[in-house]
Amino acid sequence: MAFIRRRKRKLTFGSGGRYTAENEAKGKKKIILQIVTYLLEICIVVGIAYAVTKYGLMQTSMIGESMQETLNNGDEVLVNKFAYKFAEPERFDVVAYCQNSSEHSYLNIKRIIGLPGDKILIDKGKVYINGEELEERVNVEPMNTGGIAGEELFLEENEYFLLGDNRNNSQDSRFSNVGTVVKDDIIGKVWFRMKPFSSIKSLNLKSGSEQENE
Repeated sequence: MAFIRRRKRKLTFGSGGRYTAENEAKGKKKIILQIVTYLLEICIVVGIAYAVTKYGLMQTSMIGESMQETLNNGDEVLVNKFAYKFAEPERFDVVAYCQNSSEHSYLNIKRIIGLPGDKILIDKGKVYINGEELEERVNVEPMNTGGIAGEELFLEENEYFLLGDNRNNSQDSRFSNVGTVVKDDIIGKVWFRMKPFSSIKSLNLKSGSEQENE
């Protein structure tokens, strides 16, 4: 009996004062709450990361030499997939796109030159939009061929005319196997080059174009 009384006394009293079953239950609830809160925070972080990756930002590589001297083969770039959810693509934007009819699955990267409603003509190596010569913002060479834009080409609603900055080594909207690109095929705006880190809009600019892009 004395042994039993001692056991009861140890359950009833602790070093810091009176110990009850109610305190023990509260302690367990607190631990469980902390664990649940921790797991919930992990789920939220993972959810945000997934949403950013799927709907916000993505990293991809430049494949080929069609965007030299702006981007080189193998350059890692950050694409803003959210850029055109509430805004329209603009002239001179560098975009990543993947055409549904394409035989390959990797992303293409080109620069927007023509917008819906524009009339595009390439004559003697230069681009004309609605009858006026395009004032290029980046350094490009005169084109050896105008392709399908050798005759005036009208862009329908939702159609964009894209060119590579390496004009004489680029498969782009001049060629029938690519043609014009619809907005639904545009994945997003190419935002930054990762290494060395730089904003895309600051690369390969013609002299005097810096202020226009600020």
